[in-house]
Amino acid sequence: MSTETVTGGGRGERPVPDALRADVRLLTTLLGDAIRDQGGLELYRRVEALRRAAIRLHTDPTQARRTAIERVVADIPTGDALPVARAFTAFFQLVNVAEERQRVRDLRTGMPGGRVPAPIEGAVEVTEVLTAHPTEAKRRAVVEHLWRIGDLLDALDDPRSAGRVRDERLRRLGEEVTSLWVTDPIRRAPPTPLDEVRATMALFDRTIFTTLPRVARTAGDDVRFRWATWVGGDRDGNPAVTADVTLSAAAIARDHILRGYEAAARRIARSLSASDLDVPPSTALRRGLARDARIFPDRARELARTLPDAPHRRRLALIAERLVATRERRPQAYRSAASFRQDLEVLRGSLRAGGAAALAEGEVANLARQADTFGFHLASIEVRQHAQVLRGALVEPDEEVNATFRAMAELQAWLGEEACHRFIVSFTRDAADVAAAYALAHRADARLPRRLDVVCLFETGAELARATEILDDVVALPAVRARLRANGDRLEVMLGYSDSAKEAGVLAASLSLYRAQRAIAAWAARTGLAVTVFHGRGGALGRGGGPTARAIRAQPPGSVNGRFKVTEQGEVAFARYGDPDIAWHHLEQLARAVATAPGAEEPDPADRFAPEIAALRAASEEAWRGLVGAAGFAQWFTRVTPIGQIASMPIASRPVSRTATVDDLDALRAIPWVFSWAQARVNLPGWYGLGAGLEAVTSRRGGLGRLRRMRRAWPFFAVVLENAALSLAKADRVLAARYLARGGRTDLAKAIFEEWDRTERSLLAVTQGDRVLARRPSLEAAIDLRAPYVDALSFLQLRFIDDAQATHLVQATIGGVAAGMQNTG
Repeated sequence: MSTETVTGGGRGERPVPDALRADVRLLTTLLGDAIRDQGGLELYRRVEALRRAAIRLHTDPTQARRTAIERVVADIPTGDALPVARAFTAFFQLVNVAEERQRVRDLRTGMPGGRVPAPIEGAVEVTEVLTAHPTEAKRRAVVEHLWRIGDLLDALDDPRSAGRVRDERLRRLGEEVTSLWVTDPIRRAPPTPLDEVRATMALFDRTIFTTLPRVARTAGDDVRFRWATWVGGDRDGNPAVTADVTLSAAAIARDHILRGYEAAARRIARSLSASDLDVPPSTALRRGLARDARIFPDRARELARTLPDAPHRRRLALIAERLVATRERRPQAYRSAASFRQDLEVLRGSLRAGGAAALAEGEVANLARQADTFGFHLASIEVRQHAQVLRGALVEPDEEVNATFRAMAELQAWLGEEACHRFIVSFTRDAADVAAAYALAHRADARLPRRLDVVCLFETGAELARATEILDDVVALPAVRARLRANGDRLEVMLGYSDSAKEAGVLAASLSLYRAQRAIAAWAARTGLAVTVFHGRGGALGRGGGPTARAIRAQPPGSVNGRFKVTEQGEVAFARYGDPDIAWHHLEQLARAVATAPGAEEPDPADRFAPEIAALRAASEEAWRGLVGAAGFAQWFTRVTPIGQIASMPIASRPVSRTATVDDLDALRAIPWVFSWAQARVNLPGWYGLGAGLEAVTSRRGGLGRLRRMRRAWPFFAVVLENAALSLAKADRVLAARYLARGGRTDLAKAIFEEWDRTERSLLAVTQGDRVLARRPSLEAAIDLRAPYVDALSFLQLRFIDDAQATHLVQATIGGVAAGMQNTG
């Protein structure tokens, strides 16, 4: 496939680094070779014909060129349509890899002058929660091919990669690209919850485990990272997640982390060869060796014979043996992660006392940091269930609910309280929902409530508005008061971005979430509780997505207070943790953003714009509800988007809806809702209602000036506008019209296009630009460069969307559009 619109040329022309240009050319050439070799010359010609027609239309969108691309699509035989779709999908995936490698090059360049950023001052705690939400459309085999392709590109950057070495790497790269091309991008069957657990483990293997110590060294010792997971624990609307699944998920994670520690201990031991004459062992280390000799007599004798002068190496090698025993549940096992951690501290102390501080603070310190963070559980499993299920289980006992709480108690007894102590109540309505969770926990195991944190999840406008009233009642519950006494008055409150935006529209929801955080921060200060706000952000802009570090700095003053917790979902998690350098940068930026978030002593810019905020919220929500609440809207939505094909895509263990139908919008999950509108090239949830809100203010005397000042003075508002602009920039009016016309409701399509015009017009007026992304030219160009290829897939999708025999093909185009737009839900 040609690369002319990716590496330069066309209306989106921009300077492209030579290295990126070369990578794209290399990868797309290899893909073209694979298509010709595996699919034949005729298939390659059809791909090229569609590509060229899409570029011509994008460059000059005339009716004649629109007709021309439709003719090209119509001429593709049904048997060739799927491989054509897969060709464009693979193209996007390879270009994404090339751009990721360029980002890594830029990160490795470092700060100007080679300066290393100063350590972060003040205590910071960041908790990352990996979820099983189905927002990664690529199957795991494809992800791993792309990882290997990226690694090979990285190796080609090595100046030593020349001659036969380079030839071999190029051969391997061609092999991986061919393997990617012949791998079906769509799974044949949905993953099970434990498949999702194993996919999450791949991220820990890939970057998280090894990157964490690097972040700790640059960020400073006062920064603490915590890892949690909903994978295998989130049973809200997912009957496949059972108590047995949760126990198995914990066992998989335990096995994984113990293998990681063992491998690290053996690797570090090989380099820990300090002589006892140069670095004499401490008394505590000698006692540890004597104890090990009793526990592992044969191995200890062998090590004493082969390494008589290296006691520190022997000690770490025997620690590795004990980790094996722990994994295999043998009598020599560690009783707890704390015991393992203590052994590492004794080893470090001995090295320091012996004059080898550099060794104590090197790789052994890295292992100690990993042990501090991951324990023997790797990530704390958080259990989530809908409030309605809990209320029902109180009235009519539910064995699975009881088994869930028993599993939590079992995990705590096995791996410690940190392994599983949070229970999140979806759609919390009042304190009775929290009381129900504690009552059910007591029914399952009378000791559990004292070790259980029940977390309110506020997801609707009504609950966000009265969050502190609900919290007043929650902290008055005897079970909660007892738990607060036990955990140092620490309380978590979760805010749901996805369902609040689906209910009220992105602008009204964003403003309601901001108001709720302000209220919760003031409530925390008043009550003296250490409250952590848990942000349930999605990956897409319509679900609270966007740059996390910028969002943190835009939070209400005092609402972060050194603590931040957030979900990392699907495609976003794989993008952030697929490469070690990107993961390092992301985590460090998170920590620095938390450290510099506005404090409670700072004034809130929102106070200066209360009338404008009220008008924005009211008008935008009215516009949103007027559209999605229109008679027949749900049925229209199912006709104009590929929600039916998305619902049947085997990308997750969880159903897309809490009920059996996709036209029940209340039950439809936010992810497929957002995903569907992205596929229809409308991106409705990311911007609809913003224009109405802005116009409600600008129609007043002096309103436009107020909004401009509001954008400059209030970072939160600026972030909201930028995210909406990005969502609009990824939409396409011509193709959106094609999708919306399929529904036969000109009134609804007209309302969408009128609000589209209103939003663009108002955004440009407030931002004083000539294009919605004028202030983000690099991002604008990246979207523009991909657009022709995304358009080609959309035209192909439209041809086959109503063909019941072409579901797999349409799903392939869905995956391709997602790769091209770089977001699903």
